[in-house]
Amino acid sequence: MTEYYIPTGHGETELVEKRSRFVGQVWRVSSEEEARARIEETRKKHYDARHNCWCYRLYKGGVERYSDDGEPQGTAGQPMLNVFQREGITDAVCVVTRYFGGILLGAGGLVRAYARSAKDALDAAGVSVVRRWVAMEVPCTYAQFEEVRREVLRSGGVEEDVNYGADVLLSVLIPEERAALFAARLLDASAGTIEVLEAEERFKDVPWRKPERKD
Repeated sequence: MTEYYIPTGHGETELVEKRSRFVGQVWRVSSEEEARARIEETRKKHYDARHNCWCYRLYKGGVERYSDDGEPQGTAGQPMLNVFQREGITDAVCVVTRYFGGILLGAGGLVRAYARSAKDALDAAGVSVVRRWVAMEVPCTYAQFEEVRREVLRSGGVEEDVNYGADVLLSVLIPEERAALFAARLLDASAGTIEVLEAEERFKDVPWRKPERKD
């Protein structure tokens, strides 16, 4: 099963540490060219900053790059990259811009500031999981509606649409390996009244959260 994690969108945050201002940004990218374009774009926008440190990771080819951009070696780009490695995020570029405030932070202070800026920006961007899903339609009564929604969450799935009529029709995406169990659970819990309709398989990214429980 192929599964990996990427930023959901663009995230930007600011951190002030001993009068130095750190502007962290994260984008989703699909190539080194796109990553470097974002880096150059940021350099031009923040041309008056002391440093524009960056890192990026790409799923294809396992590419990883980083730069301290004039900060002491190992205090900026690598700590930023470590955040994305630890969080398992790929197809992402991060730039942290530093406006120097006149007070030296020391190596440890720099590492903490750059790592925190990268993590804050990633949190602002959000995380999506890229994997294979099974699109399913779940017809149910209004009385069964909340239990069906809970089962979607337990299975690590997401709702795509809800159609309210005489009854309710939920369109959901369920992880491929959990789809059969999801359908079986609902059939059992409803005493055979909820029959899930399988539509198609899709390989796509959706905003990510952990399943509520493990089987």
